[in-house]
Amino acid sequence: MAKLRGGVIRPDYDRADTRVGVVHFGPGAFHRAHQAFYFDRMLARDPTLAICAVSLHSDTVRAALEPQDGLYSLTEREAENVVRVIGAIRQVLTAPRSPQAVFARLVDPAVRLVTATVTEKGYCLSPGGDLDLDLPAIRQDLGRTTEPQTLVGWLVEGLRRRRAAGLGGLTAIACDNLSGNGERFARSARQFARASGQADLAHWIEGEVRFPGTMVDAITPASDDILRAEAAERLGLSDAWPIQRERFVQWVIADELGAEAETFAAAGVTLAGDVAAFERAKLRVLNGSHSTLAYVGLRLGYQSVCEAMADPELAGFIERLMRLDMAPGLTLTPGLDVSAYVAEILARFRNPAIVHKLAQIAWDGSQKLPIRLLQPISEALAAGRPVERLAVGVAAWMQFVCRQVANEAPITDPLAPLLSAVARRCGGDPARDVAAFLEIEAIFGPELPRRAPFRNALEAAYRRLGGGQPRLALKP
Repeated sequence: MAKLRGGVIRPDYDRADTRVGVVHFGPGAFHRAHQAFYFDRMLARDPTLAICAVSLHSDTVRAALEPQDGLYSLTEREAENVVRVIGAIRQVLTAPRSPQAVFARLVDPAVRLVTATVTEKGYCLSPGGDLDLDLPAIRQDLGRTTEPQTLVGWLVEGLRRRRAAGLGGLTAIACDNLSGNGERFARSARQFARASGQADLAHWIEGEVRFPGTMVDAITPASDDILRAEAAERLGLSDAWPIQRERFVQWVIADELGAEAETFAAAGVTLAGDVAAFERAKLRVLNGSHSTLAYVGLRLGYQSVCEAMADPELAGFIERLMRLDMAPGLTLTPGLDVSAYVAEILARFRNPAIVHKLAQIAWDGSQKLPIRLLQPISEALAAGRPVERLAVGVAAWMQFVCRQVANEAPITDPLAPLLSAVARRCGGDPARDVAAFLEIEAIFGPELPRRAPFRNALEAAYRRLGGGQPRLALKP
């Protein structure tokens, strides 16, 4: 670090004085841009919160960071980029390569936090939110505890060993976009313990381990050769795996951290009594508007979020959608200023330093729309509010699917075969096309398609978007 060029922000603590107090599973780009950034802030206040980063499968993170003593650069992209070196990661392990070292950390009395970013699939849950005991990896972990494959396998065996050593529990924090992630993580751990014949351990976990709910947010584009070249120029040194994200970053955690709360809050973490309210705001205001912007923007010929937001008419429509349609369905809670949150998201969408492809946001619409748009539509109908703007994003998605099929382009979606079959039946008639899509009960359910105001709004939006003047759908 002594050789870094000027202008690079360095850790404001002595790394030699830090000690590992956090075991993190899944040290991918998002963790290094998000939680590690926050812990880097915390270390100046509490030097015992350094991270042992554990990869569950791949050895690539260890191979890149270990020769760099766990150091790497984070570029925050805005009009003026900020480059900082993150020093929070003191050890990097690959679980299959060093299983005993991982367990040694989990039973280290100094470790009091386990965090995870393993994607929603990594929690091995059934559609109902319980641990999926039929998954081969779970079955294997239940029968062989010395070298687990799954996050829950590592956690529960680590907790068993802590208990056997006479140590107390710890705090386990899921940092993935999983609704109700704290409760689901807790339930999966207890169910795993019971399924392995350790009902007493499940009871101990319930009493000794905290699983606070969380909400995380930061757009983190993948590292590429352009970033590597930029990082080398700014640092004056080579970085094997630099990370980049937008300047905005948010971490909301249920106010259940006990003695750690003050340190987390001082680092910028929002401690909330109602994490679900923040999660709901993100799903509606951010994600729902993001999906609408993607499908409408693609219809108008745009490729990226910032390019689409440079269109005043489209940007105005998205702002009205946020303020007039999404915001009224939110739960007010301390710490959540909805008007300021909307303004923040609009600024993020306009950030030219982050090139977020609309086509990527458009993926997996069958999974995203029910939560992001259809649920707000159902609630608006129940409250007697209009749904015309909300229906535009749904209609634009339908036309997106039809265009992909007509152009023989792939549809990235778990229901791709069904969506393709429906699209082939569509011929441009709004009533018939909309009716064909509404038959997909896995997306729309049985009740919503029967609501005349929704159906009428959807057909009207479909007609405007499909005609020669698609911008008519954006009029106030």
